[in-house]
Amino acid sequence: MSEWLSREEALERLKVRPQTLYAYVSRGRIGMRPDRADPRRSQYRADDVAALATRRARGRSPSAIAESAIAWGEPSIATSISTVWHGRLVYRGRDAVALCEHATLEETAALLWARPEPVSFEAQASDASSQLGRASAFAHLAALAGQGRPSLGRSAASLCADAARAISVLASAIGASPGSDPVHRRLARGWSVDDSGAEAIRRALVLLADHELNASTFAARVAASTGASPAACLLAGLATLSGPRHGGASEAVMQLADDAARHGADATIRRWLGHDRPLPGFGHQLYPEGDPRATALLAAIDDTDETLRSLETAAMAATGASANIDFALAVLTRSLGLPRDAPFHLFALGRSVGWAAHVVEQIVSGSIIRPRGRYEGLLP
Repeated sequence: MSEWLSREEALERLKVRPQTLYAYVSRGRIGMRPDRADPRRSQYRADDVAALATRRARGRSPSAIAESAIAWGEPSIATSISTVWHGRLVYRGRDAVALCEHATLEETAALLWARPEPVSFEAQASDASSQLGRASAFAHLAALAGQGRPSLGRSAASLCADAARAISVLASAIGASPGSDPVHRRLARGWSVDDSGAEAIRRALVLLADHELNASTFAARVAASTGASPAACLLAGLATLSGPRHGGASEAVMQLADDAARHGADATIRRWLGHDRPLPGFGHQLYPEGDPRATALLAAIDDTDETLRSLETAAMAATGASANIDFALAVLTRSLGLPRDAPFHLFALGRSVGWAAHVVEQIVSGSIIRPRGRYEGLLP
């Protein structure tokens, strides 16, 4: 889909009269600009039109609303934490890409959690694990969840304190060294990375902190709506993130890179597409003009992996799709010599800040999320 549509194209896709189209524009629901070829005519933003067309097609029946609750790119739970607006990721009114130029994960947590000061993820030596990685992250977070206090009736400050403790345990479990330094520096020390690499890790964590109502965030909010402890809510998010269709996408990019190193980038792209396999690491439905998170992270990586660069060029030539954040995490991992599972670790640590923000917001709202199913089997 092109970025801008003519009036006739917009009317056809929406199936509305011109007056309705103009009303959508006046209310800010559809972006409009002068046609560069003919300034007397107007063009309409294609992603806005597509979103409205989808909503109109669904209607407002209970089953349609339930099905749309976790539909891609269209959250049905009101939130003030983050959104994607015209190709930009926004955290509480702040551009996430601009924020990643200087902010730490601790400062980003303060923004997303609406706290007055940067949050501390300090960890004691006893928080460290002899076996680091994904299994350790699950085990330590589960142990904390098993003894956590329910969330209901507690203040936002109390919930944030519990969440900060859970995130510090998670950071230690994936390799962050003990101490009170910002978590990106402690993670860099644990992974034997220099200061330049630490800055790239900092940027990645900030860019990953939240992303609207994605699957793992929805899971964390469902857990919070039942009154589960903050650690249990984060565990729900982590479990959902572990699926190959969510946080496991970077692992597929790593496999793609291995294939490219053995067979060449062009041959690898042809093989994946020839077997009708979606190409991991490229394209994003919310960013038709390219994922700004990937652009920002790739700009901070000095020693770029040549295999992945050639893979990016070949993918763009074959599909026209730009690299997304999963590809950028794979580049970061290979360029810095990080553990192979580092993309998942970074995703989990960064996104845990967003999960915690949504947990607090959900508890404060006082609502219970009850998605409804629809029976389609045979009656006895």
